[in-house]
Amino acid sequence: MNYALVTGASKGIGKALALELARRGYNLLLTARSVDLLKALAVQIHQKYKVAVKCEAFDLTDPAAPGQLAEWCRTNEYDVNILVNNAGFGLWGSFRELPVAGQLEMMNLNMNALVALTHHFIPILSKSKTSHILNVASLASFLAIPHFSIYAATKAFVLSFSRSLRFDVADRGIKVSCLCPGATESEFLRRAGMEAIGDKAKGLYMSAEVVAKIGVKGMLRGKVEIVPGLLNKIAALGIWATPKILVETGAAMIYRKRTPN
Repeated sequence: MNYALVTGASKGIGKALALELARRGYNLLLTARSVDLLKALAVQIHQKYKVAVKCEAFDLTDPAAPGQLAEWCRTNEYDVNILVNNAGFGLWGSFRELPVAGQLEMMNLNMNALVALTHHFIPILSKSKTSHILNVASLASFLAIPHFSIYAATKAFVLSFSRSLRFDVADRGIKVSCLCPGATESEFLRRAGMEAIGDKAKGLYMSAEVVAKIGVKGMLRGKVEIVPGLLNKIAALGIWATPKILVETGAAMIYRKRTPN
C-alpha cells in the first residue's frame, strides 16, 4: 500500500494538502508536533474520504527527527510514493533585533530538515515506478525581503534545491516540484508576528484549500515551479523584470516593522 507523507500537516497549507490528497484517493502519513491535532485530522479524513491515515508526532527542528521519521516508515512498511515537505515557519523583524536562536531554528526547519528528509526518503520513493517530492517554498523565494530576510533566504534555498534535485533523482523515477504560494489564509502570519501586515492584505489572500488544489495538480503533472493564482504569477514576473534595487526598496517599505504610536 502506497502513502503520501505530509509534514507540518496539522494546520494551514499542510492540512489543506493532506485533505486534497485524500480527496484524490491517496492514503496518508501525517506528521507535525501536535499529536492531538493530527489525531483529530486523521479521524476527519478517514471518515470523509475512507482512505488509510496514519499519524505520528515528530519535532523536525530536532536534527534526529528526519531519520526517526524515515525509520518509522520502514519499520511499519509504509511505502511512500509522495513526500510533501511542508513544515516551516517565518519570523518577521530586523535581523539584528530578532533572537539569533529563533532564526537558526527557522533555518534548521526550513532547510536542514527538508534536505535530511529528502535524503532519507529517496531510497523509499525509488521503490515506486513513479513518485513525487513536493517542496513548499513561497513567493518570497523570488526576492530578497528586508525585515523578513532569513525566511526569504530559506525559501530561495528550497526553490534552488528543488530545481537542481529533479535532475539528480530523475533516473529513479522521482519527480520534484516546488510550490510557491503568496499570501495565504493560515496560521503562518500569526506565528511570524505579522498580523499588522496581514490585516492590510486580507483582500489578496488565497485560501489554503485553493493553494493545495493547485499545488497537488501541478505536482502530479510534474511541474517544476508552481505559483498559484494569477496575481502571484504577475508578481513573480514583475519581480523578475524589475531591477533588484527597486524591488528590495519596495519590499523594505512594506515589511518594515513600525512601532505603534
